[in-house]
Amino acid sequence: MNNKKIRELILGKALDPMKSETRHSMALVAFLAWVGLGADGLSSSAYGPEETFRALGGHTHLGLYLVLATAITVFVIALAYNQVIELFPTGGGGYRVATKLVGPYMGLLSGCALILDYVLTIAISIASGVDALASFLPLGFQPYKLWAEAFFIGLLIVMNLRGLKEAIQILLPIFLGFVATHLVLIVYGIVAHASYLPQLIPTTMIETRELASSIGWTCVAGMLLLAYSQGGGTYTGLEAVSNNVNLLAEPRVRTGKMTMLYMALSLAFTASGIILLYLLWDAKHVAGQTLNASTFKAIIDSMGLGGPLLNQILLVIVLAFEAGLLFVAANTGFLGGPSVLSNMAADSWVPHKFRYLSTRLVTQNGILVMGIAALAILFWTEGKVTLLVVLYSISVFLTFAISLFGLCRYWWQSRKNEGQIWVRRFLLSLTGFVICAGILAILLYERFTEGGWATIVIIAVIAALCVTIRNHYRETKAAIHSVDEVFANQPFGPVTEPVEPKADDQTAVFIVGSSRGGGLHALLWVLRMFPGHFKNFLFVNARTVDSHAYGGIGALEKMREEAADTLEYFVDFCQSHGMAASSYISFGTDAVDEVTRQCEEINREYPSSIFFTSKLIFATDNWFTRLLHNQAALAVQRRLHLEGLQMVILPMKV
Repeated sequence: MNNKKIRELILGKALDPMKSETRHSMALVAFLAWVGLGADGLSSSAYGPEETFRALGGHTHLGLYLVLATAITVFVIALAYNQVIELFPTGGGGYRVATKLVGPYMGLLSGCALILDYVLTIAISIASGVDALASFLPLGFQPYKLWAEAFFIGLLIVMNLRGLKEAIQILLPIFLGFVATHLVLIVYGIVAHASYLPQLIPTTMIETRELASSIGWTCVAGMLLLAYSQGGGTYTGLEAVSNNVNLLAEPRVRTGKMTMLYMALSLAFTASGIILLYLLWDAKHVAGQTLNASTFKAIIDSMGLGGPLLNQILLVIVLAFEAGLLFVAANTGFLGGPSVLSNMAADSWVPHKFRYLSTRLVTQNGILVMGIAALAILFWTEGKVTLLVVLYSISVFLTFAISLFGLCRYWWQSRKNEGQIWVRRFLLSLTGFVICAGILAILLYERFTEGGWATIVIIAVIAALCVTIRNHYRETKAAIHSVDEVFANQPFGPVTEPVEPKADDQTAVFIVGSSRGGGLHALLWVLRMFPGHFKNFLFVNARTVDSHAYGGIGALEKMREEAADTLEYFVDFCQSHGMAASSYISFGTDAVDEVTRQCEEINREYPSSIFFTSKLIFATDNWFTRLLHNQAALAVQRRLHLEGLQMVILPMKV
């Protein structure tokens, strides 16, 4: 079995990116988007409420305030991010908001935080999922948790390389199982102990006053704020839809808002409901078990459905669905992370290759990077959920705060043009900003020595690397532009009648890109070195259908027009000088494959062909420049040489 067959077996057969039905079949309707993107938020109910409750220490009665605060916060953030979906219907979320509404460097900071956020989404979801599974396994399993986490990350990498919709459909039963089991447990748990509800509120008020008289109202408020902030992981994942609007089915804005509604309702109910269960069922920590596990065990035992064995089986099923949902949530990192990298690649903050799609139309490079980074963080933190939650929450709320500040700025600047609507939206954005900035400040202050510093260092290192990459691309672009200017004034000839190529004549085939200067550089070099030798001049262009070309309505058509204009320029230039010329164009996910295929077809039609292309030559060639620039010319040359075809690479120094 050859490599191609093995690849198809693991990843599936290649998809044709130019077929309209391909895009339609991959777009997510609101329900599937809720599963694929909303699982991150909903799964946070597996660890967010527990972190909140633990932060209260012995003063668990204060949890009642956090039940209300959690539900309100979820809806405030969700409604604020609906504005992001409206303003940026092509996706980009927090990165695009910060870039357009605040500035490119704040956009960079938001993008770096988002990348770390999605890496941690994978890490914390997998770690929490394995913790949930370990809750009903013997304590002897604990040393093997890290290796189990590595296995699940590897499995998700393969699933996502096959295609995002396929991965979501495989994980759909797990998501629905979680929703159903937790809905039953929360409703039953509240109803079964409903008799405690009338006395819960007055008891909480009395205990709060007693605590305040002992330590002061300031300390009580500080304790509540710390617990509220420590449970900030509960609100993560709400930004996923705005970051990935380009994955949604049309009409995208409406689909995005419906998805946000599903997310807000499900997360507010589940997270607040679980905290309320902790209070009503007097939840206690049990060694080797999550707080959810011990609470759900008490609820299931009280149902009277059967003996201890059946109760244990039911608990295992519930925790298995909880663990499964966490794995579904980890999948959000593999959807959102590559999307952020793709948007940043479009602005040259990260290598351009992060825009390229695989044959399955997924951003393969981004998926691999997110998976490897998540593995590295898991092994560095040893899979400790409490530490991961700190790292996670800081990166998420940094993005939240920057995005909501951008919205505040936008509505304030637009107040003269938006009538009365700006007031409501400004106040909503401002409320969200105050909440998120407050949580971020408290987390940084209280948890700086417990992992907060690491978040700052990681984001700073990523940002510094991005600035270095962008500076290199900017210098290279300026150099290429100067080459284009040199050749821009090349005069066209007087000939107006087109000259058609003849199959038996000597043929020069030029593989060109979007730079007209590069193409003319190669053409004039050949005319100078081989005067009168070639009679036919053919131009080949293969456009890569990347994540942006494939993301929006009309993007593919625009790409076709730009490619056709470039080729038409070369053909017109040659024919104006009486030279026979023609052009060929193709589109695909791999430019090397497309160019090689075109060259082989041209050689069959024009047997006396020699192929030419230009390659950027840097004064200092090292791993950094090779990483940032596609070595397509060398790859095509090798393929053609193996087929017995002649190809010459012309140096273009920049």
